[in-house]
Amino acid sequence: MPKGANQKLKLYYLSRIMTEKTDDEHMITMPEILQALEAYGVTADRKSIYDDIEALKVLGIDVIGEKVGRNFYYHVGCKQFEIAELKLLVDAIQSSKFITEKKSNELIRKLTSMASQYEAEQLKRQVFVHGRVKTMNESIYYFVDDVHRAIADNRQIRFEYMQWNTDKRMVPHREEPYTVSPWALTWDDENYYLIAYDEEAEGIKHFRVDKMKKIEVLEKRRIGRDRFREFNLAQYSKMSFGMFGGEKTKVHLTFRNELVGVMIDRFGSDIPIYPVAEDGWSETFVDVSMSTHFFGWIFALGDGVRITGPAEVVSDFKRKIKELEGMYR
Repeated sequence: MPKGANQKLKLYYLSRIMTEKTDDEHMITMPEILQALEAYGVTADRKSIYDDIEALKVLGIDVIGEKVGRNFYYHVGCKQFEIAELKLLVDAIQSSKFITEKKSNELIRKLTSMASQYEAEQLKRQVFVHGRVKTMNESIYYFVDDVHRAIADNRQIRFEYMQWNTDKRMVPHREEPYTVSPWALTWDDENYYLIAYDEEAEGIKHFRVDKMKKIEVLEKRRIGRDRFREFNLAQYSKMSFGMFGGEKTKVHLTFRNELVGVMIDRFGSDIPIYPVAEDGWSETFVDVSMSTHFFGWIFALGDGVRITGPAEVVSDFKRKIKELEGMYR
């Protein structure tokens, strides 16, 4: 039998055929395998394909052969990602404001290449990226890489921190760039944040990565290790609202019982919950970083929750309500 022009790539093309054309629901026969190889300019006999299938198994591709009726069929079983896992990743990408629309489409296209052509159709049908609110900072992926490199090399970084103006332009938040010691990256409220020690402010600060610009990794070694060791990132994310931090305060909340799920979703399942004398109500005590965003969250829950203490927080909330009321006279 004459050899095809791409004979040296036979194993590669066979792996593509098996991963793209088969899955748990779609199988392929040996004649169909040979025909698909011929489309790539590769000729082969059955015996060599049997040997190649064994080689694919050694390489980690789970090729399964089984007899169905009078015919023998082949398909790839366990893949690097199951279709349910790929759907989960696609959902995360398309719902993320942090990832630009262009990069979202690129990443989803790469993910679909890891599925069979039939599974890829399922992924494409659930893609809804166009028109969503997305970041416009296309360089953000390289910024994240710079931050990771600085953390790995124990270096400080310098960057400009930007903000929007009324002309819808991003301008520097201040004249001087920030110089900080990066310690972690975290995802909160659909945004990516840098957690860093700011020597100038003598404390831990967070910065939205999509608002960072001109990141420079410095030769200066990081500082603030002890402060960051005391910093509980999970606890901080739980008690802050939209990463708007303030003074940590133990707040007493009284809420309708049907809102218990809202409380647990916000503060975690380890919060104390006690019944109160008022029928259908309960109370809890939670640590909160005081900010207007916390008051906004309380206000959005309407008459289903009220701040019961401490007195100064109750007074602050009443004052905010009066201030807002005054704006609408």
